[in-house]
Amino acid sequence: MPELPDVAVYLEALERRVLGARLERVRLLSPFVLRSVEPPVGAAEGHAVVGLRRLGKRLVLALEGDLFLVIHLMIAGRLHWKPAGARPPGRIGLAALDFATGTLMLTEAGTKRRAALHLVRGEEALRAHDPGGLEVLDADLDAFRAALVAENHTLKRVLTDPTVLGGIGNAYSDEILHRARLSPLKQTRALDEDEIARLHRATREVLTEWIARLRQEAGDAFPEGVTAFREGMAVHGRHGKPCPVCGAPVQRIVYAENETNYCARCQTGGRLLADRSLSRLMHADWPRTLEELESRRRAR
Repeated sequence: MPELPDVAVYLEALERRVLGARLERVRLLSPFVLRSVEPPVGAAEGHAVVGLRRLGKRLVLALEGDLFLVIHLMIAGRLHWKPAGARPPGRIGLAALDFATGTLMLTEAGTKRRAALHLVRGEEALRAHDPGGLEVLDADLDAFRAALVAENHTLKRVLTDPTVLGGIGNAYSDEILHRARLSPLKQTRALDEDEIARLHRATREVLTEWIARLRQEAGDAFPEGVTAFREGMAVHGRHGKPCPVCGAPVQRIVYAENETNYCARCQTGGRLLADRSLSRLMHADWPRTLEELESRRRAR
């Protein structure tokens, strides 16, 4: 899922291409992508883009007439910039926004149609699409602490909850927790002041560094190849590979459609976190520590 760094770089690329440009036509390529009916999507046509902003992981194009196009990419949605009037791709095409300067394509891989496009009128209607999470790059330590400990949940859950912190998902939460040397399963209200400060610092550093990295990677081109698995990540998507800090193999917890990646040596004092499916299957045979796991591997 495109997260804060990806969305930020998408918006920068769009600003250079559509700010001040008139939206000439909206082509809906899938009957499922448009999730609003009033005002009708045709009402956006003929209006110029007067601003761009981010609401969590959502992209917003502000148009003349107090109109807002809200794009939520969800997991597999992606944006592409094509020459004006370009022919849309086949099955993955969801919508095309035609400007004189070019065409913005919204696509989605796979069969599940989760990406969404809304057209709303007025700031109040736009606020209904804001999950309300704290913007961590703008927040000081006190605001971050207050959001973090408002309820007692695991760090992984809180970091990825859009109503608590805005724009962070599965990938960057792994990177943040590794940078902060904290277990993804640690409870928020069990954190001491040093750990909260470390997490606040790590969150800002990781997001800022990746925005800069993705910006440099895209250059003047429109960002393509947006993915949750990137070369240079410390732990996310690197199960079994060496941690770049200590060299221990990166571990994972698998659940539903996601997995959490972490370094046991850097983040949990060498203790392995129980993978629900595997630990239920193995019961007492589930290794409790990294040393026990490595010992079993050597004995094979």
